[in-house]
Amino acid sequence: MKVLLTGNEAIAHGAYAAGVTVACGYPGTPSTEILESLAKYEDVDASWAPNEKVALEVGIGASLAGARALVTMKHVGLNVAADPLFTLAYTGVNGGIVVITADDPGMHSSQNEQDNRHYAKAAKIPMLEPSDSSEAAWLIEKAFTISERFDTPVLLRTTTRVNHSKSLVDASDERVQKEPSYEKDPQKYVMVPAHAQKRREVVESRMAALADYAEEFPGNRVEWGDRQIGFITSGISYQYVRETFPEASVLKIAMINPLPKRMITDFIDHVERAIVVEELDPYIEDQIRGWGLTVEGRNYIPGIGELNTEIIREALNEEEIEAPVEDVKTEEMPQRPPMLCPGCPHRGVFYTLSRMKLIVNGDIGCYTLGVMPPLNAMDSCICMGASIGNAEGMHKATGRKDIVAVIGDSTFVHSGITPLINTFYNQDPTTTIILDNRTTAMTGRQGHAGTGVKLQGENTKPLDFEQLTRAIGIESVQVIDPYELKEVRQALEEAIAQDEPSVIISQRPCLLVERSKNGPLMVTADNCIGCKVCLRLGCPSISWKDERAVIDTASCVGCGVCAQLCKSDAIVEYTQPDKGAGI
Repeated sequence: MKVLLTGNEAIAHGAYAAGVTVACGYPGTPSTEILESLAKYEDVDASWAPNEKVALEVGIGASLAGARALVTMKHVGLNVAADPLFTLAYTGVNGGIVVITADDPGMHSSQNEQDNRHYAKAAKIPMLEPSDSSEAAWLIEKAFTISERFDTPVLLRTTTRVNHSKSLVDASDERVQKEPSYEKDPQKYVMVPAHAQKRREVVESRMAALADYAEEFPGNRVEWGDRQIGFITSGISYQYVRETFPEASVLKIAMINPLPKRMITDFIDHVERAIVVEELDPYIEDQIRGWGLTVEGRNYIPGIGELNTEIIREALNEEEIEAPVEDVKTEEMPQRPPMLCPGCPHRGVFYTLSRMKLIVNGDIGCYTLGVMPPLNAMDSCICMGASIGNAEGMHKATGRKDIVAVIGDSTFVHSGITPLINTFYNQDPTTTIILDNRTTAMTGRQGHAGTGVKLQGENTKPLDFEQLTRAIGIESVQVIDPYELKEVRQALEEAIAQDEPSVIISQRPCLLVERSKNGPLMVTADNCIGCKVCLRLGCPSISWKDERAVIDTASCVGCGVCAQLCKSDAIVEYTQPDKGAGI
């Protein structure tokens, strides 16, 4: 039976069919839906971890015990998980283990653009890369087979376009049944130097064997056509090449590390010109050139952002490599800048931070939108968990006390606890604001250790942030309601006056998790004086019409923050249409 699945759904289905019993990860676009799809299978233990390193360590434990394990993360998450990954390449596996790294060319939802194919080469482990959902499901099964056959972890690299687009997948495969078995083997699994030195040689022998395997791997294939131009490509770039140059010869590579050297050499020998089309870095091209072969690619194909058929067509047309042009009509879509949702509990905090002109070190999450006008309330945002350390470093450099860090609840659990311990250890008087909205909002409302809900729906004991921060030793801890602007400002003034580390826990559920019970507000025409103070919140429910503010009652959740700013009492509970204000 064939079904239409996204790449993420296909990976989950393929992993289930391959017999995965333990799956762990941290939500990160574009990888998030893999675990959410896998969690629907009752005989799979699927869970969110506080961060990617812990997720991989859970997967390693399951693998050593003999189970097949899947670990998922986005590209920057692999930076966090790199430490155990590199050593796992030495120990090898017992049950197969596959790590998904979901790259984000074009940075649709990421703080940087990185090409994680380099990780496979650096860690000396095999990497597979699908071009669509069908191949993703197929490669997952192959990845587990390779993992156990060659005693190695396997990286499966996807990109946003593969993760989120749909194609038909054969869902008729029966689930592999595998009984876990474990034998104590400290020489293999305990990486003290004496053991690791011997395993280092095993890693090299394994890579040599994998290089031979790559030549016969069925995912690497040649599609012969016109031999004037031969394209070498992989991943989603294969789809773009096939669509742009349907008559050309193509060498499609599904095993990215190690590359099939003999197959590539033979292909180049049988075409007049060989051009590599790949997104981001010239990963394939550089290796081919390193073998002393003649190949083109980066001199035409841009290395920044996502490719598409139009980019490839235009890049190669300039070199007189003409592609057939299909007349496709496109429409210009209106621009919609990102902004915090109407009634977002973070808005009042950022408004107050902005008015107080504090230096704000931000973190990764939807609250990063506090940098957008009119709030303009953020000075830095580096990576997950960096805000607290950034604030501490700023204080050390300047001695200023008007420096704060803002961090979401999920990000605090991910990697915010250790830098908070460091501020306590060094007694740097920085203020940390934990924006606790009871969810991982940015990636789709996933649970975490602070929410009390597991991935597969069971309730658990939630982490108490107030008790945790007090247990670290921090004495100045306040829990506030971010909808109450006076309370927010008073807490901030008290916190930055401290000569020791302080924590403010701003606690309100995300409105996408728990809808407000309040009714919408409205602006009364008689009272509105047109001062525009309410517009400083940047709430998308408030607009400007006929020299007065107007509230969209359909999107307003009645949080009341704007009403607290209105000195003319023009913002009131919605009772009836006020024609003077345009409602």
